[in-house]
Order: sequence, then structure tokens, then C-alpha cells
Amino acid sequence: MMIRYAVVILLMASPAFAQDAGTAAWTAVYEVFSHPRCANCHVGPDNVPMWSGSSYGAKPRPHGMNTSAGASRIGAESIPCSSCHALQNSQLPHGPPGAHEWLLAPVTMQWFGKSSAEICSQIKDPARNGNRTIAAVAKHIEDEPLVHWGWTPGPGREPAPHSVAQVVEFLKQWDAAGAPCPAK
Repeated sequence: MMIRYAVVILLMASPAFAQDAGTAAWTAVYEVFSHPRCANCHVGPDNVPMWSGSSYGAKPRPHGMNTSAGASRIGAESIPCSSCHALQNSQLPHGPPGAHEWLLAPVTMQWFGKSSAEICSQIKDPARNGNRTIAAVAKHIEDEPLVHWGWTPGPGREPAPHSVAQVVEFLKQWDAAGAPCPAK
């Protein structure tokens, strides 16, 4: 029994084990980050938020009324997001979701339509993740009320998978394993 225990400890200490544990943790993180509840707000330079994974259907489509968030990421250049998005979710079917502050992530943090390898690399790069360490990314997810909206999106919208606490733990596990990224 003692020999078996020693073998398990040696295997767990091996770089290959850490890599596998890190890859598994990243896979769970990517499942969340690529989910419509998260990727919908992490849209690209065209600044057009997408409705996706909701009662509007699983396929992404441009935001209603052709609204663009502009450089401000709050729509100040056209129709401010707060014109429709209130402090809380509308309880009406197809009503606008709400949060304490409604805005999109900076363009440098675009995830929408990116592969696991692309998002993984981006999350590790402070120039493209809000100047954060991986621990700070985990803290952002843990503390930011707008991020938490992804798990309480209101009627007719599918929440992000796992839980806030689980995603934070997955990020910590991934970081502890050396933050390995998939090849593609």
C-alpha cells in the first residue's frame, strides 16, 4: 500500500500530470468563456453585441435596432445601453437584461468567435486582458457584478455553465499547472 501511495505522489508531481490537470482546468474555463453569456459581451471591433443562446435562438444575430456600443463600449456614440438596459433584468419575455452597469468588454478582450487556443493566449497576455495576472482575472470573475449576470441572465436566457466559484477554482488550477494552452 505504501509503494502504491508513493507512485501516485510521484505521478502527481510530474510535469505531465500538471499539464493534464492544467489542460482539463482550461477546458472548463473555455467552456464558460466561449458560452454565449460571456462571449456575447466580449465582441469584436465592429462593436455590435450579439443576441445568442437565448429565447431568440442559439444562432448569434446582431443586437436589435442595429445598436453599436462604439468606442465607449456603453453606446454613448449612438443610443446609450442604459436607454433599454436597467439595473435589473426585465421580467417580461424577451425584455432587456439588466445589471448595475451595462457595457461591453474592451475590444482588446474580444472572445466572440475565437478558438480555445486564441482565448487561452489572450487571457495570459496582460496587454489583452485588462493588464491582469491570471489570479486577477479569477478575482475579476469572483467580484464583478456585471460578470455575475452571466449566471443570472433573466427569463428565457441560458446561464453560463458551472458557477462563479467553480470558474474561479478552474482558473486557479490552470494557473497552478503553468497555464497550458491548447495547440489550436
